[in-house]
Amino acid sequence: MKYSESLKKNRDFQSVYKKGVSFGNKFLVMYVMDNQTEKNRLGISVSKKVGNSIIRHRLTRLIRESYRLQEDRFRCGIDIIVIGRVSAKGRSYKEIESALIHLGCLHKIIDEG
Repeated sequence: MKYSESLKKNRDFQSVYKKGVSFGNKFLVMYVMDNQTEKNRLGISVSKKVGNSIIRHRLTRLIRESYRLQEDRFRCGIDIIVIGRVSAKGRSYKEIESALIHLGCLHKIIDEG
């Protein structure tokens, strides 16, 4: 079982934004960058454009839970930032999970198995 850490500091986010590679789909945008450690670090960002705090926090929880349950499929040693888009508002867990897996496959950071 892997244990990921959270990406919390602004400078860490800015570093991934500048040096990382991004792909997006209808609901999410994902930035990925190698971090030269054995652990993954996950950062989640949901803008105020998405909705009020209740809606934003629900989307954040859906993204975090989707990642947690699929964590063993992700390659180790990367920083991941997931950004929730306005179109993700009100979506189900399955739709968010599917979008997250799709982006992982685009980045080639998910082990197909």
